[in-house]
Amino acid sequence: MAALLSLFLCRLGPIVISDDVEALRHRLQALEAENAQLRASLAATAGDGVSADQRFRQAFEQAPAAMAVLHGPELRFEYLNPAYQRLLGLDDVIGQPAREVLATRMARRFIDLLEEAYRRGRAVRARNFEVPGRPGHQVDFSYQPQFDGLGRVEGLFIQEIDIAEQRRVEHAFAQERERYEFLFNTMDEGFCVIEFFDGPHGPLSDYVHIEANPAYAEHAGIRNVVGQKLREMVGEEADSWVERYAHVLHSGEPIRFEQELIATGRHLEISAFRVGPASRKQVAVLFQDITQRKQAEESLRQLNETLEARVRDANEARRVLAGVVDGADALIFIMGFDYRWIAINGSGMREYERVFGARPQIGEDLKHALKERPEHLDIVIAPWQRALAGEEFEVVVPLPTEQGMRHYEMHFSRLNDSNGQQIGAYQFVYDITERLQEQERLRVAEDALRQSQKMEAVGQLTGGIAHDFNNLLTSISGSLELLQMRLGQGRLGDLDRYVSAAQSAARRAASLTHRLLAFSRRQTLDPKPTNVNRLVTGMEELVRRSVGPHITTEVVLAAGLWSSFIDAPQLENALLNLCLNARDAMPHGGRLTIETANKWIDDYAARGRNVPPGQYVSLCVTDTGTGMSPEVIEHAFEPFFTTKPLGEGTGLGLSMVYGFVRQSGGQVCIYSEVGQGTTMCLYLPRLYDGSDEADAETVEASAEEPNAGRETVLIVDDEPAIRMLVIEVLEGQGYTTLEAGDGPSALKIVQSDARIDLLVTDVGLPAGMNGRQLADLARQERPELKVLFITGYAENSVIGNGHLEPGMRLLTKPFTMQAIASRIHEMIEGDQVG
Repeated sequence: MAALLSLFLCRLGPIVISDDVEALRHRLQALEAENAQLRASLAATAGDGVSADQRFRQAFEQAPAAMAVLHGPELRFEYLNPAYQRLLGLDDVIGQPAREVLATRMARRFIDLLEEAYRRGRAVRARNFEVPGRPGHQVDFSYQPQFDGLGRVEGLFIQEIDIAEQRRVEHAFAQERERYEFLFNTMDEGFCVIEFFDGPHGPLSDYVHIEANPAYAEHAGIRNVVGQKLREMVGEEADSWVERYAHVLHSGEPIRFEQELIATGRHLEISAFRVGPASRKQVAVLFQDITQRKQAEESLRQLNETLEARVRDANEARRVLAGVVDGADALIFIMGFDYRWIAINGSGMREYERVFGARPQIGEDLKHALKERPEHLDIVIAPWQRALAGEEFEVVVPLPTEQGMRHYEMHFSRLNDSNGQQIGAYQFVYDITERLQEQERLRVAEDALRQSQKMEAVGQLTGGIAHDFNNLLTSISGSLELLQMRLGQGRLGDLDRYVSAAQSAARRAASLTHRLLAFSRRQTLDPKPTNVNRLVTGMEELVRRSVGPHITTEVVLAAGLWSSFIDAPQLENALLNLCLNARDAMPHGGRLTIETANKWIDDYAARGRNVPPGQYVSLCVTDTGTGMSPEVIEHAFEPFFTTKPLGEGTGLGLSMVYGFVRQSGGQVCIYSEVGQGTTMCLYLPRLYDGSDEADAETVEASAEEPNAGRETVLIVDDEPAIRMLVIEVLEGQGYTTLEAGDGPSALKIVQSDARIDLLVTDVGLPAGMNGRQLADLARQERPELKVLFITGYAENSVIGNGHLEPGMRLLTKPFTMQAIASRIHEMIEGDQVG
C-alpha cells in the first residue's frame, strides 16, 4: 500500500505538478516556435528568385495542420489548404463568406468566435470541435487577426490544434486521480501528507498537515487535522515526531516504527516515506492504531506471568496433594490396561499387605501377584475388568482375611489422558466392615423400637379389644352351649340359628384379627397375578350399595392395564375401606370416582413417593368431600388416628391399607385440600411376566367341590383340636392322613418310607423348629413335596418377606373346614399356582 501511494503521490494531487501536463505545455510552446521558424524560413528564401507569395502558398498547402485565411469584414475564404478541406469536407469555397460556408459544418459558437476575433483584433481559441466523421475526435482552432499597413484588421488566419494527446493525458490523469481518491478515502489505514517549514525552533522544526484521509481520525484520535501544525497539536511530544520524519525527508529512506501518540493514548504502527525531491519538504505517513494489540500483548504478558505463577502454585499444590493422598485413610489404587499398578497410596499399600500377605510393587501385574490366591483373584479382578472397560460405578466387595470377613466399598472411575482418552482406571476403597456391623445393630434396634411403638399403641386399646373379643367369644360359647342343651333335650328344630350365630361371631373375630395384623404388617399375604380392572368391576355393585344412593359412583378403567402381583381379597378390602372413607367425607352427597391407570414413576417422582422407580398400576379413589388439611394428611396412616366422632371409627382402616400396600411392594399417596375433596392412590407394582389371574380363578372354581382320591396328607399342629378337625374332614373326603404335634416328630415321618403328597403345617410350632424350617428340611428329603402353611400370626421372615416359593401356599386362621378342604384339593389335584 505504501509503494502504491508513493507512485500516486509522485504524479497526482495538489501537492505535486503533473509531469504529463508539463510535457504538453512544452509541446505547445514547440509548435509556436515551429510556426515562427516557418515564417523566418519563408523570409530567408525571398531572394532565391521565387516570390514570397509562392513560397508561402507552397508551405501553406503542404502543412499537415488545417489552415485557412479569411479576408474582409465578411470573412470570405481567401486561402485554405487541403488539410482544412479534408477536415471540414469543403470543395471550392474561395470568395465565399465563412458564416455561410461553415453554418452547416460547425456549431454557431465557432462562427461567433470568428467574428469576435475580427471585431476585437485579438487572438481567440475555439475549443473542442468535434471532427465530422470521426466520433470522439476533437480539435481546437486558433483564430489569429491579420493587420494591414495601418494596423487595421483585414482578415483572420485559422490554424488547427490537435488536442488528442492532451485529451489522452488529461483522461489518464483523471483516472489516476480517481483511483487515488478512492484509495485515499476508503483505505483502512490512516494516511496523511505533512510539509515541513521553518519554525521558532529552527529550520524545518515544524510541519503542517496538508492532506489527511477519513481514517486518520479513527486511528489517531484527532479530527480536522488538515491545516494544523504539529507543535500546536502535540507540543510536548513534537520533537520526537519531527526527528523521525526529518530523517526521512533528508535521507529519502522509508522507515517503519511503532510509537505512542501520548496526547490520545494511541499506540501507532507507522510507515513514512518522502514525497518527490527533498525540496518539496513533504513526507507521506501511513499508520494504523495497534492499541488493542498492545493491550492484548500486555495482557498476554501478564497472563503468562500469572500462568507461570499458577504453574508454580499447581506444582506446589500437586506436591502437597500427593502428600495428602499418600497419607489419606482411603485406599487409592491406579491400574493400567495391562492390570499393572500405576500408583498406590500409603494406606493402600498397608491394607493390601495386610489382606494378601505381600506388599504390592508399582508395575506389578495383579493377576500374577494373586495367582496363588484364586479365592481372592476372582473377587478382585471382576470389578477391575468393568472399570477398565470404561464403566464408572460403586460396589461393595467382601474379602476373606485372617481377621475374618471384611467388606470394602469400592468407587471405580476412568483414568483419562489430557485428550480424554482412557488409559486405565482407579479406585477409592473404604473398609466399611464396622459401619455395616453398626448399621445392622441399628436396624435391629430400630425394628425393635418400631415394634414396641406398635405394641404400645395396641396396648392402649387392650381394654377395647378385649371387650370386643369377649363379646365375640360369648356369642360363640353361648351358641354352642345352647346347641348342646337343645341336643340333650332332643329339641332339634331350631339348631341352625345357634350355628349361624357362632359362625358369624367367628368371622367377625377373624376380621378384627386381620385388621390388627395389617396394621402391624405381620399379616401374611397370598399374592397372585391380578387383573385390577376385573377386580374393580366385581366390586362395583358392592361399593354402590355401601356408599348409598346419595353418592354418584363413577368407574374409569384404563385400557390395556398391566397385571399386578397382589393379594386380591386384601386389595378388595383396601378398596372398600377407601370407598367407605370417601362416603363419610361426603355426608350431604357428592361424586365418588374409582380410576385405574398405568404409571411410570421416574427417579424424581420415586423420591417424592418413597418407592423404587419403575412401572406401577395405580388404583385411585377420588371424592368431592370435605378434604384434608396438611396436618391430617401427615397423621392419616398412623394407627388409631381418626377424625371421626368417638365411637364411629377405630383409626385402623387407613393404617391397614397402608400396611398391606407397603408389604406388597407399593405405596399409598394422598392428594387433598380442605374443601376441595380427596384422592387416595394405591401404587401397585407391575407384574412383568405377562401372567393373568384367570388360571388361578379357574383352579379356585374347580376346587369348590372337592373330590379326593387316596392321597396322603401330613398334618402338623401343636393344637390337638385343630388336628382332630382337619383329619376328620379329610378322612371324610377319602384322604389318608398322618399327624404330628411338633416339627421334630413330623420330620421323622417325612424321613420314613410313608407316602406323603402334601404337608399341612402350622407356622408357629414348639420344640425349636417352626413350620418354615420343617418345610425346608422336608423338601431336602422330598424336593417335590407341596406345603400348605396354616397360621394366625406369622413373621415375614419365616415365609420370605410375605412371598411364598413355588409349590407353597398359605391359609390364614381362622378358616372354615370347607376352605381348607378346597385348598388341599386344589394343591393335590389342580395346577400349581406358586
